[in-house]
Amino acid sequence: MRDTLASLHPDCPDWQRLGPTPTDAVLRAQAAAVTADTEERDEQWSRGFTRRRLLAGGLGVGVAAMTTQLVTTRVSWAAPGADAGGTLIVVFLRGGMDGLSVLVPADDPELLKARPSIAVRAASLLNLQRGFGMHPSLAPLLPLMTAGRLAAVPAVSTPDLTRSHFQAQDCLERGGAARSSVQSGWLDRVLQELGAGTTFRGLGIGARMSRSLLGDSNPIMLSSLKDFSVKGIDGVAPQTMAALKTLYTGIDHPLGVQGLDALQASAQAQGYAKQQEKPAKERGYPDGEFGAALATLAQLIKAKAGVRVATVDLGGWDMHTDLGTVDGGDMTNSLKTVAGALAAFAAELGPDLDNTTVVTMSEFGRRVGQNANSGTDHGHGGVALVLGGGVKGGVHGRWEGLAPGVLDQGDVPGTNDYRDVLSEIVMRRLGLSEAQAGKVFPGWKPSSLGIMA
Repeated sequence: MRDTLASLHPDCPDWQRLGPTPTDAVLRAQAAAVTADTEERDEQWSRGFTRRRLLAGGLGVGVAAMTTQLVTTRVSWAAPGADAGGTLIVVFLRGGMDGLSVLVPADDPELLKARPSIAVRAASLLNLQRGFGMHPSLAPLLPLMTAGRLAAVPAVSTPDLTRSHFQAQDCLERGGAARSSVQSGWLDRVLQELGAGTTFRGLGIGARMSRSLLGDSNPIMLSSLKDFSVKGIDGVAPQTMAALKTLYTGIDHPLGVQGLDALQASAQAQGYAKQQEKPAKERGYPDGEFGAALATLAQLIKAKAGVRVATVDLGGWDMHTDLGTVDGGDMTNSLKTVAGALAAFAAELGPDLDNTTVVTMSEFGRRVGQNANSGTDHGHGGVALVLGGGVKGGVHGRWEGLAPGVLDQGDVPGTNDYRDVLSEIVMRRLGLSEAQAGKVFPGWKPSSLGIMA
């Protein structure tokens, strides 16, 4: 091992002196060797050397290794702090959120008939528009409602009536109908249309990658900035980090791209983490992973890290039993978490909220009638909430009421396609053209619902 490594560094045969640990030392030695080879190659080629002359001269050994340092498939990232042009955050409320408990048609007499013990009464609601009111647990969002920065779309759905969580989530996150052949996620295609950006242009916050980000755009997954670092090397010094970057640069392989991205992202994340020392709770966020995720996003947006799209998940919306009332229960508690975290996020962003739009979605709504367990079962039409910069407040989209003749097999019908909601947002918030939105949602011609101002 020692004899092999002694020749790695051209100026220091005693390679172990190059770092505080053997791991640091060997990485720095290998990087120095690559740098020396590159400089020598450039100097030779400046005098007219060609690949044919190298081979003719018997220098074929190592040519393959050299050429991998000449070719790269990396995209050209913009520098942090560049004008990102706005941020879209997609909050997926997994489990099938009951839209009729969130955006309540207070004046519809059919609601109390169908839900005698769990319907939210009109006197408790936060008045919105068109006879609708919001669940009182969403009171932390009242400043946004008053400012016209919160919009709601009732009866929103995927184009296919399915009561399967997996099928409905997959359909929504792919951005097509259930039988569509498209396999990448719709947010991956958004990033493809946006083009190059910073390392943090596409983010998934949490433990799992959202299906909507899967594809070729190389998004980053992280749970917190502080914990997003290179593991397995004792005390990564700047020299070692530079050596790692040298070794990954120019490798014509997906792992080379991802390795260099990870190194760059790790270093930047630690810098952003130091800009905000207060934990999420001290900044007004509720306890739990959801508040922490939005706190992390707020840090990156305020640091001008170039975030274009980001996803956050919150589960627990499959409320078949004991949905509860406005005085307590699963729905009230879950909505308090959502509202508290979103309100803290908006407050922390301050002026940066002007360039940030948040949309919440769920795979489907619930049936209109309550079940025997004081809960609700899988249904169809649900609700999407949109808040932040550029939003036109109020209730948008078609609503036909809850009369028996309107319902779709006992469900709220899906009169507003989710692709219309998302298309309008990506065009107005992220600046995509209608033609580009057509690539994000293949085979769909978007219709404006008036969500964005």
